[in-house]
Amino acid sequence: MRRFLSFMSWTVLCCWTTQADVFTSIGQMTDLVYTEKELVQSLRAYIKAEESKLAAVKSWANKLDDLTRISTSDPEGYLAHPVNAYKLMKRLNTEWSELETLVLQNPSDEFISNMSMHRQFFPDEEDETGAAKALMRLQDTYQLDSEAFSKGKLPGMHSNAMLTVDDCFDMGKTAYNDADYYHAVLWMQQSLKQLDAGEEAVVSKADILDYLSYSVYQMGDLPRAIELTRRLVAIDPSHQRAGGNLRYFERLLVKQRSEQKEEEKPVSEEPIQLGTYDRPKDHLPERETYEALCRGEGIKMTEARRSRLFCRYSDGKRNPHLLLKPAMEEDEWDSPHIVRYLDFLSHEEIEKIKELAKPRLARATVRDPKTGVLTTANYRVSKSAWLEEDDGPVIARVNKRIQDITGLTVDTAELLQVANYGVGGQYEPHYDFSRKDEPDAFKRLGTGNRVATFLNYMSDVEAGGATVFPDFGASIWPRKGTAVFWYNLFKSGEGDYRTRHAACPVLVGSKWVSNKWIHERGQEFLRPCGLTEVD
Repeated sequence: MRRFLSFMSWTVLCCWTTQADVFTSIGQMTDLVYTEKELVQSLRAYIKAEESKLAAVKSWANKLDDLTRISTSDPEGYLAHPVNAYKLMKRLNTEWSELETLVLQNPSDEFISNMSMHRQFFPDEEDETGAAKALMRLQDTYQLDSEAFSKGKLPGMHSNAMLTVDDCFDMGKTAYNDADYYHAVLWMQQSLKQLDAGEEAVVSKADILDYLSYSVYQMGDLPRAIELTRRLVAIDPSHQRAGGNLRYFERLLVKQRSEQKEEEKPVSEEPIQLGTYDRPKDHLPERETYEALCRGEGIKMTEARRSRLFCRYSDGKRNPHLLLKPAMEEDEWDSPHIVRYLDFLSHEEIEKIKELAKPRLARATVRDPKTGVLTTANYRVSKSAWLEEDDGPVIARVNKRIQDITGLTVDTAELLQVANYGVGGQYEPHYDFSRKDEPDAFKRLGTGNRVATFLNYMSDVEAGGATVFPDFGASIWPRKGTAVFWYNLFKSGEGDYRTRHAACPVLVGSKWVSNKWIHERGQEFLRPCGLTEVD
């Protein structure tokens, strides 16, 4: 079934290529759960018409009945598990398309019509690849081995969301095709482990060993690459590459040992797992610090610092709107000063803001430091929407509340940005303000630099999703209805480089936030300049 299904996958993608980045927002992905339910119902109707011919498809429909019953009962909760989200991407991009090809061999008008109607909303190859890479990102950040994902064993959660041999193989192949041999090894090894344990699969053991042995070679482990290639040759002596690879690996190993004057050592019998090979370095210098903070490790909260943190009622410097009901303010960090406001947004306000934002959600962008133009980036995985006061009274209320609490004008602030993070959604370490090497970043706005950030948490997150500050070792965890606030600039207008921060990948859950970037213009008398550069 896998062979003819790949043709159908191509057919669907050929007919529609505009719907991408579905995986970047859990909120929007919930619609796909209902879409899949409708497709199951349509498939059921077709089975009644030609049941004798579609015996193979019927077993698939039975499986999907149970799956969609669970997913539609709580779509957002179902998709909160990253494995469920990945498999939804995979099913709708690959497996449903394969079923369509089977049906087309003897078409059923009703089923094909239903498929054609929903096809425009299907995720594409980019979505399936993006969801796979998201699982690998979660694996790295939270130091989870492939088996944890395969068995659905995530921190604080045990689920029946399992990955099959073929799922693990496809994960490894995604990494391999991206020349990411580190993750290719981990996932091919897991695929092989499950196959050796007796799990049924479409992919052959020879195919897994072929990818695994070459990936291990790319990781620099020649002895193990030779051992795996010998296993491949034993299974398939006529394999077109295995024999040549084996001879090449053996010559390289002899040359390597000769040059380094090493004696022959037995190949390690330990299975390949997380930690067997070093993860390659990437573009992010503070990667280890950032990911440790995401796991709640390395937080530099000392007893001395904790003694300087307080909670208080704040009336916004005698703001008349806060005199009768002052804001509840908690210190999260002392220097730079970060505060959290409790009960800033009500549940009703959050739901209304989400309702307004959902139809407008688009892949979140970053500003190119050289051109000032907004563009998408792999280090920011979410969808966002910009809401103005004309969109609804709730937006005006939130803007006014931010102004009252901070004592800063929002007349020159950017629109309220609402973001929903998808599978493994994140925003790697970045500055909210523009640096001296990017003077034109906000030139078109004409409101100066971003003086402060006001961040609203609109959902709780079961695991992951913290806001972390690698420079000074702080982790701030989402709490629904609360908001955090900090200054990006000193009073002198110089950037506070300590405020480089990140949104950690969401491990389990759906993370909704909204933020207001407050700009310099209009704050001259509300936040006067200090006497020194770092006041």
